[in-house]
Amino acid sequence: MFEFFFSGEFPEFINTRPLRFWVDDGLNWVVRNWGGAFEDAAYPLLVMLNSIEDGLLMVPWWLIILAFAALAYGATRSKALPIIVVVGLVFMGLMELWEDSVETMALMISATVTAIVFSIPLGIVMARSEIVQRIVTPILDLMQTMPSFVYLIPTVMIFGPGKIPALLATIVYAAPPLVRLTNLGIRQVEPSVMEAAQAFGASPRQRLFGVQIPLALPTILAGVNQTTMMALAMVVIASMIGAGGLGYQVLQGIGRLEVSRGVFAGLGIVVLAIIFDRITQAYGKQLQEQIGLAGDRS
Repeated sequence: MFEFFFSGEFPEFINTRPLRFWVDDGLNWVVRNWGGAFEDAAYPLLVMLNSIEDGLLMVPWWLIILAFAALAYGATRSKALPIIVVVGLVFMGLMELWEDSVETMALMISATVTAIVFSIPLGIVMARSEIVQRIVTPILDLMQTMPSFVYLIPTVMIFGPGKIPALLATIVYAAPPLVRLTNLGIRQVEPSVMEAAQAFGASPRQRLFGVQIPLALPTILAGVNQTTMMALAMVVIASMIGAGGLGYQVLQGIGRLEVSRGVFAGLGIVVLAIIFDRITQAYGKQLQEQIGLAGDRS
């Protein structure tokens, strides 16, 4: 009777198969009845992704390199980062990875822009409402801890393999840090500063856009940086469902046992990570220093 206490296997108290069938049947019902509506709703994301990708491919390669080098110099005011940017991008071109790099950049930029549009307003609402924060925080925890392969399953079932499920999965994976840091940045604004703004007759909207968001902007930019890096980290997984880009080259290297293909594509991902990480971090530090100097002068 009490053998299950001494067994190495967990006893089966209930039959979980009906629950699994219910979940699978429910998702199949959603695909049959709402699949078209979901595809129509996600179509603007596909248009944005294709437009960014086509636009980058239309620009001469040397002009893109110069643009990134100029951004790097404007962020750091030194020659080190622009040189790294030029060498890294030229390396990707020489390794015949330019088009794949552009596809990866388009996916990353599309995911980051979409995450910014939705995450920053949600983070502001969280900062202004304890109830919203208590509701959204567990959802963000779930989004960050759930293995990305798990939420690839329903997106592929609804949209089929292609760029849309890859983009949606990247957005879900990359958005939580920006929501959290937007919430944190606004909450960290000194109460005395808010009281002073209220004493001068500023409305809640004026306090938000004139005081809280500017002071929280360095923290928000740190969230943008984290979101960008997490979006770039998804490229290999997204390539499994048709995203293409450098991740697909890594996947091809695994499938064909071509070490050189996987290594060069992996180095290309590293180059993009360094470029976007260093540039966004440098601009965030610049902004933080400017705000600090403004505070000292006041």
